[in-house]
Amino acid sequence: MKTLVLQSDFGLDDGAVSAMHGVAKQVNQALEVSHITHNIPQYDIWTASYRLIQTVEYWPAGTVFVSVVDPGVGSHRRSIVVKTTTNHYVVTPDNGTLSHLLNIGIIESAREINEEVNRLPHSRESHTFHGRDIYAFNGARLASGEIEYDHLGNDIPVNSLEQIDITSPTTTDTSISGNIDIFDIRFGSIWTNISIDEFKTLSIAPGELVYVTIRHRNKLVYQNAIPFMRSFSGVEIGEPLLYINSLTNIGVAVNQGSFSALYNIGFGPDWHIKIKKIDNEKYYDLID
Repeated sequence: MKTLVLQSDFGLDDGAVSAMHGVAKQVNQALEVSHITHNIPQYDIWTASYRLIQTVEYWPAGTVFVSVVDPGVGSHRRSIVVKTTTNHYVVTPDNGTLSHLLNIGIIESAREINEEVNRLPHSRESHTFHGRDIYAFNGARLASGEIEYDHLGNDIPVNSLEQIDITSPTTTDTSISGNIDIFDIRFGSIWTNISIDEFKTLSIAPGELVYVTIRHRNKLVYQNAIPFMRSFSGVEIGEPLLYINSLTNIGVAVNQGSFSALYNIGFGPDWHIKIKKIDNEKYYDLID
């Protein structure tokens, strides 16, 4: 018996999530059902994709994830299940939800679910709640051992899966450029796709200033020299800082404030950040 983990943009204001949970329990009452989040912004496939990469590797091997952000529900988009190289499974619409997992190359294989055969009994007349009728139902069957992965549908090429374009960071001797992938929603910090290993190539020590530039579709939104710190308390309340987030990527925050709200910063493939190494001694001489 494995764990089933649910994610959606359904919110918790009605019975949609409870219905998915209930379908899973109908499959097997002993099945453990947990959740990533159901507060994905409506129709936001990018955020759903990121929350999977943020979460999947921290669950035991064999865990089955159901991710339902499905603006094309009832259309010709495919319903799929994939297996990762870490032996996790994701049941989801094929609409880009797997983009971040695809980008790091850990999806081992994929199958297209036959929606006419593998669906909640007596649900064929319903075409708008596949989260319950297709994804939660089949995710629960897979997690409980009622059906094997290989029997959920025909094998399809991994490179045929829909993918949102994700730009990899670029480096020079003195700078790194990347994307703003997501927010730390509760606190308003921005999380980039620049890894700690890439950042280390700049040889910047804690306490040193770096020059940060943020653009949206090439329009300048923010630029400032801010310190790289190990923790938020390294700067005064209300002051910005660069730091290493919980995924060991670069983040930008304001101590006890929201960087994204304060500077009107967004996230996604159109938001870009550049971190540039500067001569701290010359910089401080200029502002003295």
